[in-house]
Amino acid sequence: MKALVWHGKEDIRCDTVTDPEIQEPRDAIIKVTSCAICGSDLHLFHNFIPGMLPGDIMGHETMGEVVEVGSGVDGKLKKGDRVVIPFTIICGECDQCKRGNFSVCETTNRKRYLAERVFGHTTGGLFGYTHLTGGYPGGQAEYLRVPYADTTHIKVPPGIPDEQLLFLSDVFPTGWQAAVQCDIEPTDTVAIWGCGPVGQMAIRSAILLGANQVIAIDCLPERLSMAEAGGATTINFESESVVERLNELTDGRGPDKCIDCAGMESHVMASQPDTLLDRAKQMVMLESDRPHVLREMIYVCRPGGIISVPGVYSGFSDKLPMGAFMNKGLTMRTGQTHVNRWTDDLLRRIEEGEIDPSFVITHTVPLSDGPEMYQVFRDKRDSCIKVVLKP
Repeated sequence: MKALVWHGKEDIRCDTVTDPEIQEPRDAIIKVTSCAICGSDLHLFHNFIPGMLPGDIMGHETMGEVVEVGSGVDGKLKKGDRVVIPFTIICGECDQCKRGNFSVCETTNRKRYLAERVFGHTTGGLFGYTHLTGGYPGGQAEYLRVPYADTTHIKVPPGIPDEQLLFLSDVFPTGWQAAVQCDIEPTDTVAIWGCGPVGQMAIRSAILLGANQVIAIDCLPERLSMAEAGGATTINFESESVVERLNELTDGRGPDKCIDCAGMESHVMASQPDTLLDRAKQMVMLESDRPHVLREMIYVCRPGGIISVPGVYSGFSDKLPMGAFMNKGLTMRTGQTHVNRWTDDLLRRIEEGEIDPSFVITHTVPLSDGPEMYQVFRDKRDSCIKVVLKP
């Protein structure tokens, strides 16, 4: 089969690889009908997250049709079922899964010793996302083996286009969880840094959850326009002071809730010296992340407020203002997304026409164009916000 394969830093190729096969009783094989490039895939593309090896298959936003099931799937799936595959691989049986904390499943990371060494404890297995999370082949391919397939799936109905359903795999529930973690109240102002796909979903989720005002922060005109179309007030951080504008928009109180959809690769700019220092430290391996957004959120958030972090961080972040964080009485909530906790509700909202997640798609191309689209997405060429790949 054809698949997008990691060969090293900024080297993704469309290779011919061995077709996946059933390896365990709870496995299933799906024929991929749609997959996507995620912003967190760029962290792997840039080799900022350790644990990738040449030959690893990329991708964790995937849907398709079941073509084979193992003997242990126990009737939960059958050949011909249409499914979205969550990026989190879940057993459904461990204590964390029973609590709904699916992204920290205690069973599915088959290389848990690596995660324990780096994180202190294992987290769940993830598709196409480094050997720290199990080294599972990803879904930017013609076929995908789904481990623990009896629980690691979202059945979806016929008649709804892939494009409306695909993002149940990651960015829609990720934006939703980011907003839910904020405990949004009707009087709240919610500020969101980063208007990529997760940020766009967080904007719409915050509005659906009843926020009084949503403010979106970015520098790319096409992203800011999309945020405005979703109901947000926008701030362009290249031409405006984020701190001053947030104070203006909140009568000096600051946003009640702040969401970091930028993560470890904050924009580097001369007007923000801390970003230059972070980049220099990265280059000499003294720091793994560029946490400018986290610093700014702590500074501007209203005392007693909540900071939600769906953006990916990989390791160590310097100069975080913990004094301000503690003295302002802020709460921070983070984590990879517990996808299956949210998808029943989100699928219902799609079916009822409350939201159509396909609004975020700007490019749809064959899988074979994937390597070029990684570069287009990285460079934000051609107003690229979200890429869907068709095997």
